[in-house]
Amino acid sequence: MAISNSVNKNQPATQHSSALELALHKIDSVEVPEGKSIALAYSGGLDSTLCVKLSQQKYHARSLLAISVDVGQGEAEIQESIERAETLGISPLIIDAKQEFTEQWLSKAIQANSDYNGYPVSTSMTRQLIAAHVAQKALELGCDALMEGSSGKGNDQYRMHNVFSLFAPGLSIFVPVRDFDLTRGEEQLLMEHYGVPVEEVIAGGDDKTMWCRSIASGGIGLDTELPDSIWLWLTPPAKAPDKPTTLKLTWQNGLPVALNDTTLPLDQIIEQLNTIGGANGIGKIDLFEDGIMGLKSREIYEAPAATILLKVHRDLEQFCLTKEEIQLKRQMDAQWSKLVYHGEWFHPLKEAIDAFIASTQKVVNGEYVVELYKGNIDIRSRSSSSGLFFPDVRSINSASFNQKECAPAAHIRGLPYELIARRNQLAATSGEGKQQ
Repeated sequence: MAISNSVNKNQPATQHSSALELALHKIDSVEVPEGKSIALAYSGGLDSTLCVKLSQQKYHARSLLAISVDVGQGEAEIQESIERAETLGISPLIIDAKQEFTEQWLSKAIQANSDYNGYPVSTSMTRQLIAAHVAQKALELGCDALMEGSSGKGNDQYRMHNVFSLFAPGLSIFVPVRDFDLTRGEEQLLMEHYGVPVEEVIAGGDDKTMWCRSIASGGIGLDTELPDSIWLWLTPPAKAPDKPTTLKLTWQNGLPVALNDTTLPLDQIIEQLNTIGGANGIGKIDLFEDGIMGLKSREIYEAPAATILLKVHRDLEQFCLTKEEIQLKRQMDAQWSKLVYHGEWFHPLKEAIDAFIASTQKVVNGEYVVELYKGNIDIRSRSSSSGLFFPDVRSINSASFNQKECAPAAHIRGLPYELIARRNQLAATSGEGKQQ
């Protein structure tokens, strides 16, 4: 089946009416505090739009402050959210966090090789960044409650709650979709009922940042077809150009600083790599994800720039770091991604891991030439002024040191294995004696 809208427009009127009555009953049957001054994390999507109406219809909010945080979802999406807000009779407060997201969040994600079981954590970060801004602004403006549009089956409810609790302890937290146990289809029926229908091109929504795009999270089944029309950057490999694209990336302190010898800020490098990489079939991620509650879902992501940068960064670290640093850092990277995915960006342990990772990146410098071709990333050349690869010493064609000097060292390293052999022989002999 193809990805489609959640509401079946062709269902009988009686069935449609019954479903709406059930949704309204769910809302009526739950008691909530009324008269609060609410700060809402508002994106203009189905969930947060429903939150606006419920704050009026159910919570009878004394006031509502809708806050939109721009984390790189694009001007078109921001403008669409503003236009939808006008139909709702509100004017959202727009907070521009693109630079903060890039310089303080994405830079750490790259240096940490962000990878939660195949997912380059993205929404995991932005939900926490958004929650921090909403909570701080709520306190600044005297709000006494917070609201957000997570469901009870996903991960964002935990991420948002953690950050709300840290930055605005004691404020009430309202999560209507979860707390009224609403399905996606019921949300759409309610918005039709309230006179502000919200059409979704992709059932389940589309969460986009400059780093990664999540498609229909929680709404993809085993047999769900992925039509080419759903991709924003990606050209499927079979339709990608028959000629490879070559590009050069320059790195300093574990971050890309130039593309094709042109020095650029990180956000512009990411923007260009999304376009270039996607055009060459790079960036499709289709995997089973283990959520915070331990429930598996099939998730679809689109991340051309992240795919390229993380592959090159890992290789550059192999070039520049010691074996011991690499082995420990792989464990720290995995812990970093787990913490961030589970909504613990502001946890003290994550801050400590940040410090360790930052200390390793001082020597992660170099230039890489990569070739992109129909979904493949081929590293064509590497150079680094701080690398640890010295072929004049390691090459089998080099006479850099007398190999005979290694014989005693090999004997000492092999000594524990001689002792293991002696133990095994004694154990076998002892066993034979007992059997007799």
